[in-house]
Amino acid sequence: MSMSLIIMALLYILAGINHFVMPRFYMRIMPRYIPIHRFMVIASGIAEIVLGALLLMPEYRSLAAWGVIALLVAIFPANIHHLTSRKPGVGPPAWLLWLRLPMQGVLIWWAYSYV
Repeated sequence: MSMSLIIMALLYILAGINHFVMPRFYMRIMPRYIPIHRFMVIASGIAEIVLGALLLMPEYRSLAAWGVIALLVAIFPANIHHLTSRKPGVGPPAWLLWLRLPMQGVLIWWAYSYV
């Protein structure tokens, strides 16, 4: 098992755990048109934890990588909403939010390398 795969799996597991540590942050960045914010934050946190763990299991790795790709596509609108609705001086700096947008493509490519 490559170090790259282990790092990716741990990143998703830790990101998923963070949904339970800081749920208000995630609820705040969700677009209003998405219903039941709390449920969506919990569900996406569980999905990240499960997908991260499945990446470490060879028999499920390809399915998990596709799941990660689908999740990254699904959360992209929240990342755009976070950037466009931020209040100056609150939360992460704008440059970091701009950087996160193309990083989604890098993360998708990284997951795709394990399909």
